[in-house]
Amino acid sequence: MERFERTKRLMDLTKVKPGKKICLKDLETGWAQNEEAKMLGKSKLKERANKLLEKNRVDLAEAQELLYADDRYAILIILQGMDAAGKDGTIKHVMSGVNPQGCRVTSFKQPSATELDHDFMWRQVIALPEKGMIGIFNRSYYEEVLVVKVHQNLLDNQKLPSRNYGEEFWAARYQDISNYECYLVRNGTLILKFFLHISKEEQKKRFLERLNNSDKHWKFSASDLKERDYWDEYTKAYEDMLTNTSTKWAPWHIIPADYKWVARSLVGDIITSSIYSLKLKYPEVDEQKRKAIEAAKKQLESE
Repeated sequence: MERFERTKRLMDLTKVKPGKKICLKDLETGWAQNEEAKMLGKSKLKERANKLLEKNRVDLAEAQELLYADDRYAILIILQGMDAAGKDGTIKHVMSGVNPQGCRVTSFKQPSATELDHDFMWRQVIALPEKGMIGIFNRSYYEEVLVVKVHQNLLDNQKLPSRNYGEEFWAARYQDISNYECYLVRNGTLILKFFLHISKEEQKKRFLERLNNSDKHWKFSASDLKERDYWDEYTKAYEDMLTNTSTKWAPWHIIPADYKWVARSLVGDIITSSIYSLKLKYPEVDEQKRKAIEAAKKQLESE
């Protein structure tokens, strides 16, 4: 009951209601999300968040075993956000307790020639998790209404029948994505979508940390700074995406991400509670199998 009430509050805080127009500049990226958080204070809130994250690691491991045994649902977790928003770190810390055999992370980079010869969601479709499994998309088919909307020349590589990339084109893509997600949900996939909302100032800070730490130089790319020049364009593309693709069956959660401990605790609790809400159960053992179990037990005990 306590978990349900807490998670309901978190979901009410982060969930994008279908049809609601999103303006990201009006949404907090820090730790003080509401009056309750402000009254608690940053230090106490961080302590609680870290305890919650640790508890969810344990609970998620148990939920994953139940998910596998039940074998009726698949879990698809989608993470989107600006560069340096913390997608990799969120995956690492939230999912550190799960069994690697039941979880697969897929990161999507620039599409290959083969992928470009298929429809725009093909490469994600073939990476979808099967029943009993957790699949995590680090970026996803949503890049097709983000990066290619900001850089529309990339659409030419997709060899589309029409090169009219006006409002109707993007409306159709939003509809295609939402319709496909509805299809997945109807067939037993729980879709959890998280937008890690980071401020431009925090992104700058994280870029500088990478540049000032030789151990993190490998994470830096010159393209990161180039894309930063399009911050306003990406913000608008994200707002359009969140507004048009948050649905009753697959809503978006906007996660404040300037403080990593905030983002990780929120994402972890929503994932864990959402899996438990499926009311999963272990398969029932029939009479024949019970007799076989008893026979095996007696055989081992008699050795």
